Amino acid sequence: MAADPKQEVTRLLLAYSGGNQQALETLFPLVYQELRRLASGYLRGESHRKTLQTTDLVHEAYLRLVDESQLSFQNRSHFFAIAARAMRQFLVYYAKRRKASKRGGGATALPLEEEALVAVQKSEALLALDQALDRLSELDPRAAQVVELRYFSGLTIEETARALNVSPATVKRDWQAARAWLYAQLEDQKGQ
Repeated sequence: MAADPKQEVTRLLLAYSGGNQQALETLFPLVYQELRRLASGYLRGESHRKTLQTTDLVHEAYLRLVDESQLSFQNRSHFFAIAARAMRQFLVYYAKRRKASKRGGGATALPLEEEALVAVQKSEALLALDQALDRLSELDPRAAQVVELRYFSGLTIEETARALNVSPATVKRDWQAARAWLYAQLEDQKGQ
């Protein structure tokens, strides 16, 4: 009887966290499709989709996870939460770099096309969300984690509760409060 894939992922993550480098080679094919789903969700509707592909984002996040020698994964949900954060951090870096190049970056001024304007606006929205999440994490770290796990990782309320070791009711309250707080922050920023 074959092992449950979710349990196998957790077993390999624990082995890797314990120093078994070969576990990583076995792990990647098991998590690849789920990482692609996460990356696709991040890139859905984004204008940088033309220059950044799902595969690029998956590989960039995976390389960041592998390069972090201090990382230790508790389970499958924890791994995907950290992967989602790595993807978010890379997209923020990418948006900042792209925004800098659109704002000059030593280039010759060209007529602004509508597509370029949309790209800058979407990059600015991502940066605004990232800044708001950083502020939320200072005020309520668990609520910020709930947002990352639910919105960016796509975890269910139950999976988020397991990853954070809290009740589903707590996750629901944090999720509702965090969404309202983030909405207010982003609206305030638009008005400025």
